[in-house]
Amino acid sequence: MRKRAGGVLLLALVLVAGAVLPSGAAPAPRTRERGMSAWLPFWGDVEGAYRDALAHAGQLHTVSPFWYEATSERAVTGRPGAVRPDMVAGLHRAGFAVVPTVTETPDATAMAALLHDPARRRAHVDALVATVARQGYDGIDLDYETMAVTGDAAARARVRSGYVTLVGELCARLHGSGKACVVTVMPRTRGADAAFDYRKLGALADTVRYMGYDLHWSMGEPGPLSSKEWYAEILRQAVAEVPRDRIELAFPGYGWDWVSGSGRRATHVTWHEAEALRKRVGAPYTFDEVSGTPHFRYARGGERHEVWYQDARGVRAQLPLLAEYGVRGRGLWALGFEDPDVWAAFRGEQS
Repeated sequence: MRKRAGGVLLLALVLVAGAVLPSGAAPAPRTRERGMSAWLPFWGDVEGAYRDALAHAGQLHTVSPFWYEATSERAVTGRPGAVRPDMVAGLHRAGFAVVPTVTETPDATAMAALLHDPARRRAHVDALVATVARQGYDGIDLDYETMAVTGDAAARARVRSGYVTLVGELCARLHGSGKACVVTVMPRTRGADAAFDYRKLGALADTVRYMGYDLHWSMGEPGPLSSKEWYAEILRQAVAEVPRDRIELAFPGYGWDWVSGSGRRATHVTWHEAEALRKRVGAPYTFDEVSGTPHFRYARGGERHEVWYQDARGVRAQLPLLAEYGVRGRGLWALGFEDPDVWAAFRGEQS
């Protein structure tokens, strides 16, 4: 599901401990074994998100700045003001692998045409590799979602085959210089298999990031962003197609505030915002044991609101599922959004 400032369009990270690179490829530098990755958003309190990463350098192994957007085969550009060489240098000094995320704007029909044109596809690979080289990144993460949720079935089928070719060519180039090649995908449970060939992508990429959030999303009905049952379904399908040591499942550090019955897009809230709102309106903390997520209701201006989000208690409830399926890789969307106690939860510490 596309991550955006203040929202998500349909909506999880990199170089898991022990990840296997294709023969001859050198791994991206890491100074210690760590088991988590996280995205660094380009909006909101960016400095705070950066400090959040540095504060957890003993736990995170990769930070993915959410900075880049591909608008054509040759245009892979940083969002205005987003690319921060000082942050890249600081993250490297702290021992992180820095693997930026690139999203795409062309729809399924346009992307299918690009992906099946050898010259245009090669130009796109060149642009992506140049992005890595320009800032000295440790690899790149493709979060191509527009092509998976637009167009008709025929267009998405062409995307599916063409995207495998693109990823294969990109990974070969990156691995030749010891860089990581990562893809972020929506879970198969979303029907995104029309555009993603998970098995083939898992054979090519170092890591396949599954976005474990927006089970209920901003344009849908209120409900948990993730659940134990949903994670079990994601993981069951993932391990059947992708090597376990290449899978990462990302947890949400945010939530949605729905206006009941309005049909309006829900308002994005970080954990910090959700908890501050809950206390401000005097709503009791309620935890849904079935899904493993907190929620609350309140009324304002004659409208009924319903808020679902995630916190450390929820992570503790859902995290055992990864061990059940033999998956070690986990991630966070996004730095600066989360309940500070989730770091202890990810370490396996009890509250």
